Amino acid sequence: MRSTLVDPNTACRVWSRSIRRGEHKVRVGLFLSLEHALDDDLRQRFADLTEFVRVASQAGFDFLHAGQHVLVPQFQYLQSLPVLARIAADAGNIEIGTDILLLALQHPVHVAEMGATLDVICGGRFSLGVGLGYRDVEFESLGVKQGTRLRRFLESMQVVKKLWTEEVVSFKGEFFELKDVSLAARPLQRPRPPIVLAASGDKMVKRAARIADALSLTGHDTVDTLIRQDGLYRAALEDAGKPYPPEKYRLSKELFVGRTREQAERDCFPHIEAKYRAYAAWGQDDVLPSGKSFSQEVKALAENRFIVGSPEQCVEQILAHREAIEFQDFSFRLHYPGMPHRQSMQALELFAENVLPTLQSG
Repeated sequence: MRSTLVDPNTACRVWSRSIRRGEHKVRVGLFLSLEHALDDDLRQRFADLTEFVRVASQAGFDFLHAGQHVLVPQFQYLQSLPVLARIAADAGNIEIGTDILLLALQHPVHVAEMGATLDVICGGRFSLGVGLGYRDVEFESLGVKQGTRLRRFLESMQVVKKLWTEEVVSFKGEFFELKDVSLAARPLQRPRPPIVLAASGDKMVKRAARIADALSLTGHDTVDTLIRQDGLYRAALEDAGKPYPPEKYRLSKELFVGRTREQAERDCFPHIEAKYRAYAAWGQDDVLPSGKSFSQEVKALAENRFIVGSPEQCVEQILAHREAIEFQDFSFRLHYPGMPHRQSMQALELFAENVLPTLQSG
């Protein structure tokens, strides 16, 4: 899979020079997939996850993040906050966080308390990644009207920030009201843990510049769309009087590495295909700016979207992306529902040995 961003050889030459000058060091982290096949033994899968986390920590990855969905019929799905609390010790000294927490479905007091607790548990290395959400069943089942989700989301952001930064908080909004309250536990980070907003739509990309510390560009859409949205984000930051790129500006991509591209495709394509069938059933492709359906053959789906190949090909593709989009953090996953644990571990070790050092040089 060749990059359509820039000429790969040019990208590698430019990056090699930049890395030697220390200009483009990238923080590299892993998205911990908490989804598992319906017939999996969840106890064993969780034991596999803790091994994965220990190896990733020892290998020198910079962060570990986990996402959230509820009421998922296609998979078994563990919830991120208790999982993050459990793996904090295994993660060592690296950042842990949510990517994403469905903020419009939570009470912001609960989010602020849980986030502060996690920040204490991990020694001040927690980051809160939030998103708007889109699945009807989640909103309907939790009693939140879809038509209010954006307003609830924005109000919740205000409340969480106030609770994390003010000793005593009073707030009166459309959905939440607080009177002279204080958190039971305060985060270690000052002024507060960072908040990263994940966005697929153009409006949320621009909104991230105003209300969040950084944007997480979701890699489900095409590369052309991501580059265009990076331009929107840059302009919105300028309008807000903020520098580009901000710390923790993140690109999240689907990535899998094998000894050869052919092996990588054999190992991951069946599992990615099943995952994206679920995304299509959830309607995620309906909210993408490109409007391109996930209901297509996996090779066609991967083209101009995913990074799949040998270590050398993965380096080439990531560097080409970085030449076009000045992200500071790069995130990806190495496990999909139904994938054997040994395949995930082999890919983790291969990436750690042959790709990670190049990205972290500086």
